[in-house]
Amino acid sequence: MERRIGTVARGLRAPIVKDGDDLRKIVVDTVMACHDGGDFTIRDKDVLAITESILARSQKNYVTIEQMAQDIQSKVGDGTIGVVFPITSRNRFAICLQAISKAAKKVVVMLSYPSDEVGNHLVDAEKVDESGLNPYSDLLTLEDFEKHFGPATHPFTNMNYPAYYTELIESEGAEAEIIFCNNPKRIVEYTEDVICADIHTRFRTKKAVKAAGGKRVIGLDDIMTESIDGSGCNPQYGILGCNRSTDRIVKLFPTNCQEFVEGIQADLKEKTGKTVEVMIYGDGAFKDPVGKIWELADPVVSPGYTEGLAGQPHELKLKYLADNEFADLKGAELQAAIEKKIREKEANIEGQMGTTPRQLTDLLGSFCDLTSGSGDKGTPFVYIQGYFDVYTTE
Repeated sequence: MERRIGTVARGLRAPIVKDGDDLRKIVVDTVMACHDGGDFTIRDKDVLAITESILARSQKNYVTIEQMAQDIQSKVGDGTIGVVFPITSRNRFAICLQAISKAAKKVVVMLSYPSDEVGNHLVDAEKVDESGLNPYSDLLTLEDFEKHFGPATHPFTNMNYPAYYTELIESEGAEAEIIFCNNPKRIVEYTEDVICADIHTRFRTKKAVKAAGGKRVIGLDDIMTESIDGSGCNPQYGILGCNRSTDRIVKLFPTNCQEFVEGIQADLKEKTGKTVEVMIYGDGAFKDPVGKIWELADPVVSPGYTEGLAGQPHELKLKYLADNEFADLKGAELQAAIEKKIREKEANIEGQMGTTPRQLTDLLGSFCDLTSGSGDKGTPFVYIQGYFDVYTTE
């Protein structure tokens, strides 16, 4: 029979996972229940994705404000601490700022403008253009900023983040100062003890601050890399990728992801004889064209994945072939020509008109993030079939 269905993604409903649960078993049992119940038949090259949040929860990978503050003091001291380029987020960064404030006597927060790293705007970019300011060099105090632009309120939540961050800092007993600048080197005019709080540009920022005279310079990825008093930790990412759990506790990015995904792959292979690719996913790597927010607040889309998900897709762009190389063909003749082209394509299609060369795990992670959502769907596992199929696959 002619095949009519391509890629299919299914969100799998799962039990509520708590600290210490055997998530590997829960995942395998959930998939096998779907297979045995006739929901789908497991095939080679299917993809099973598990959200990072549920893995970290099962690992008890939590830390408190007090534990973070203790680590921060040991690495940048307890005086004036500069915080460069944090994102404006109640869920992602607010508790981290409380921990920094608990460790310090004064906190100087340098916010980038017109938006933070992931696209949360403090002011419309056109207003910055009209102001005559140079956002690449000009440093603004909070008074300067409000004089030019008024209160810095988030366009969707109406949160005034400078006011909110000031309140958080002062609630932990520290003095607060908010400045606006896109040149991280300027922070050394306030302090030589600096936490670079950006995500994807953190290595460049740390290098720039050190070159400008910063003495004790770390990133969020350098905090809680080891356990304190039995806490969780993440040796690779520190508190990057953390999420609010309670008002005083954050859940960190998961650890031991590679061991976890390879274990699930082995379990499914033993039960079915099929090789299913497995990955952990967090935020998708896409940008909202309306809100202009880049979703990726995690350090990576996928902190662990099996070997078959490494690399980039090798795909030809069918519409380009149809409109150019085979422009004079139609119907069955066109279909046969394109099928022949696909069968003959080499693994490396560099130089040919193909798709945007993104990592497979970034593409799949975005697909999974949109499938599972972040609310009450109750589908922390996503099962994908047909992702690696092409037009000639029977």
